[in-house]
Amino acid sequence: MSLARHYNREFVRTFFTSPAAVEGEDDSAKMLRRAAQLRGMEAPDTWIPDNEDATAPSMRDEGVENIVDVVAENGADFPGEIHPRIVWHRDSPATRHSGFQQMLRIADPSEGAVEHIDGFVVPEVGDLDDWKKADEFLTIVENEYGLEEGSLSMSVIVESGEAELALGDLRDEMGKPSNNLERLFLLVDGEVDYTKDMRATTPTGELPPWPELRHNTSRGASAAGLVAVDGPYDDIRDVEGYRERMIDNRAKGMTGIWALTPNQVVEANTAPLPPESGSWLLEVDGEDVELSGEDGLQVYDGNHLSLEESGDGEYVLHVGSDAQELDEDELREQLLAMASYVPSMNDVVDSMAEFEAAKEAGKGAIAMTQSATLVIDGVEVEISRDRMWDEATYQAAQTPISLFQDVYEHRPDQHEDLEEMYGTDVVERAMNLGN
Repeated sequence: MSLARHYNREFVRTFFTSPAAVEGEDDSAKMLRRAAQLRGMEAPDTWIPDNEDATAPSMRDEGVENIVDVVAENGADFPGEIHPRIVWHRDSPATRHSGFQQMLRIADPSEGAVEHIDGFVVPEVGDLDDWKKADEFLTIVENEYGLEEGSLSMSVIVESGEAELALGDLRDEMGKPSNNLERLFLLVDGEVDYTKDMRATTPTGELPPWPELRHNTSRGASAAGLVAVDGPYDDIRDVEGYRERMIDNRAKGMTGIWALTPNQVVEANTAPLPPESGSWLLEVDGEDVELSGEDGLQVYDGNHLSLEESGDGEYVLHVGSDAQELDEDELREQLLAMASYVPSMNDVVDSMAEFEAAKEAGKGAIAMTQSATLVIDGVEVEISRDRMWDEATYQAAQTPISLFQDVYEHRPDQHEDLEEMYGTDVVERAMNLGN
């Protein structure tokens, strides 16, 4: 089934929420005003002025007015997309009606905000019937103000078992003449409320990791041609944990993640991009250890691996408490099995360009070589492997390049950062791949 899409982005790295109104401040919109000034790598791909959980119920009427005022004043210059989060609940008609009223107020063309708004985020959705209610309200808003149907996208936050089950039926429902669900854009996980809905507990009281939810959301987004986004990572000082979460997400096909601070925005904007320089890793005791590149050599300087020559081309390799006596070929084979390479942006561009040239010359597959000289306790060992590249390999390698091209196209405010990161030549070559 082919679905008409009402948005341009293929990837979203960052989903950044800001309270729509802060209680007890002279300017209750100060957090919105700060967010509206973010630029470059500090600015998210999608900014979410949040009039739901981030704003106290007593402040939400004022929050709507703040969204209208701040977006009307600053929306034209904001480099990302703007998707206000309104109130909604699958079990509360009164809350859904309030959300409808908020959308009507924010989308009023006479206030000057809607021309800068890309869509709305709908939290606490239930089954697909509930999604359709939100979609119908958006259709009414568009018709009320003479906006093109589908011009306002709809993103939902998956915070219940009902919503998770709805992901499996979404593909069959989109495109039916009885709804405008083609307006859907982001599928966002909300693990906190999902945990509450599932009545789940842990001994420490911390959230379960919910890898199944993240997998199901990513799969639902892939099946329906949408974009999946992970929920908030609350420990804002745990930068390494945030990075590890994003690595795990990308292995599930989920590029985007919620960001709670500008620092998290920077991490989430940069982490999915190919690295500036390549690196060799050795798996030692189940952990990947990055080797130090020194004068063309890859040096291991840890304490869990050692190597010594025993004479006559024989070696003793110690991994933890295990010792192996190996000849030169066996040693090379053992280290090759332990080694892996993380390609740089330039490496990926070179490999894809080489395959494109080979394909143009009529070749269906080519071999590409990765080699390095490893140094362990002063002993040098050369390793090398050949990897066959065919069309499937090329398509798999294209994902990070497609992400880069999407970012470069939609975020001109980041051009300078990207060119400083990779170099102008590499950026130009990356943008020409696949064309």
